[in-house]
Amino acid sequence: MRLSPTTIALALSTALAAAPASAQEVTLRGVSSFAEGTQFSKNFERFVEKVNQDGKGVIKINYIGGPRAVPPFEVGNAVRTRVVDIANVTGAFYTNLMPEADAFKLLDKPLAEQRRNGTLEYVNQLHNQKLNAHYLVRQFHNVPFHIYLTKKIDKPDFTGLKIRVTPVYRDIVQALGGTPITTAPGEVYTALERGVVDGYGWPVSGIFDLGWDKITKYRMEPGFYSVDVNILVNLDAWKSLTDAQRKVLTDAAAWVESLDAENVAANKAEVERQTKAGIQAIAFSPEAAKKFLEQAREVAWKSVIARAPEAGAKLRQLAGN
Repeated sequence: MRLSPTTIALALSTALAAAPASAQEVTLRGVSSFAEGTQFSKNFERFVEKVNQDGKGVIKINYIGGPRAVPPFEVGNAVRTRVVDIANVTGAFYTNLMPEADAFKLLDKPLAEQRRNGTLEYVNQLHNQKLNAHYLVRQFHNVPFHIYLTKKIDKPDFTGLKIRVTPVYRDIVQALGGTPITTAPGEVYTALERGVVDGYGWPVSGIFDLGWDKITKYRMEPGFYSVDVNILVNLDAWKSLTDAQRKVLTDAAAWVESLDAENVAANKAEVERQTKAGIQAIAFSPEAAKKFLEQAREVAWKSVIARAPEAGAKLRQLAGN
């Protein structure tokens, strides 16, 4: 059942009615677009704990939960309209409000370099203008995406295959002849089980959290693009905070960004775990792999620039790819 923004707002208001903040302490309503305790919510949940510990008496986050609170593709609008104050969400879930968000997967320079060359500042400006949000931090920047399949292929060609997508993968799946089917993560297992889709796009990490390993047979190599899971703060909420309250959030954001150092080992361990679970890697020739990566990049930029000509072109210039 799809909940309307009004229903969500009423539900959250009811849930929060029993937890008023003290006069000195500000409470932010927080949600994640991923299920609680799963790979792409875990660091946000660590972030919430750190804010609540370090900001005691100053600021805290009341974590309402994941998709049971707000459906994934409605989280961006929930931030924009201040149904929630802070959210953990990938740009792929709010491209309807900000087409430029589809370019975040292509911003693959180290975050320190993106900070120096103005990329992150520009991304924040876009969030201010399009989503009424402050862009606090990007997470999982060094985690690649893959296409997972229930059927083996011998070349990068999805002709005749139905692939579950979000905007991240839609263009490359279409370019390779596949039929893209958009679903929220919570619907993927059933779609695979019933043969509604023959595969899905997802990062290298997280499929065991969702039980998809039980029905996945292949992982296509190489990995491509770069994950973005962003922590956004409603802009009105951000502006209403004191310097001390913003500092708690900013310091915790820097800390959660540093957790990306854990991902290199985690990515390797995940591949090994998938292999042990019987998921086979489909590797192509070096030439075919190179062509696939180039095609994935080009079709993605073409799509972004077609929908957001000025911002898309600027983001590509900043990305340098």
